Amino acid sequence: MLLMLKEMHCFARVAERLSFSRAAADLGMSQPAMSQAITRLERAAGVRLFERTARDVRLTAEGKALLPYAEQVIESVGAFEAESARLARPTIHLAYPPLVGALAARIVRRLAGRTPAIGVELRAAGRGAAVRALADGEVSAAILATPAPAQFVTAARFHVTVDHLAVPAGHRLASRPKVAPGELGGQVLLTPGSRPWPGLPGRSRLAADDDFAAALDLVAAGAGLLPIPQLLVRTIRRDDVRFVPLDAGDLRITYALAWSKERVTPELMALVQAVQDALWTR
Repeated sequence: MLLMLKEMHCFARVAERLSFSRAAADLGMSQPAMSQAITRLERAAGVRLFERTARDVRLTAEGKALLPYAEQVIESVGAFEAESARLARPTIHLAYPPLVGALAARIVRRLAGRTPAIGVELRAAGRGAAVRALADGEVSAAILATPAPAQFVTAARFHVTVDHLAVPAGHRLASRPKVAPGELGGQVLLTPGSRPWPGLPGRSRLAADDDFAAALDLVAAGAGLLPIPQLLVRTIRRDDVRFVPLDAGDLRITYALAWSKERVTPELMALVQAVQDALWTR
């Protein structure tokens, strides 16, 4: 019984089609071969699975009872095959800040579509967690805000423009059509990941590592204002925070793909190429 997967496929298909000829055609078999497969399974099970007449085919009571088990076996084997194929496929692990999640998704699709395919396991992580995972070998590469730690190799740099300011809903700047840098004197500016904001006056306060969501909670609590990319403004809806356009010139966050020079593999080089391609195309 444990080796009769083919026969169980035949059983399930005949049960679905209630026709030996149509089931045989579906599976690319001859009708005699289909009948023989069902006979072998009936002998192994010790029960009749179908009532066959010249006019129709019907499941017996025993066949109806056994059909769900056969379907479960077929489904489990299919899942086994899919998972074994996934595990056999080369896989790399990539840490990334949630801000660039759309780019990370494009990278995964590119590597899945190449020949041979490369699997990518994504790990959303702030800068501190990503650096630790990269140093410990838990991930193959990480997208980090620059400058990256000196022990890592970097490539595929790209920029995310910071063109909005998150302010508490009741703040005096909340209703402004646009805020100029000169209006920020005396304000506390939150800096995720200890990133400085060049050209902006005000006092800096460190927020959680590359965690804009946590920094927005601080904004809502009145702990400071947060320069923020439009990438996030389009996806966040909060009643307690307002997003005001910020006229700050070339204010931006620079990211790069980073990896350890001691852990270079062909799959990693394919990742570097996929990141570069994803940055140039959409």
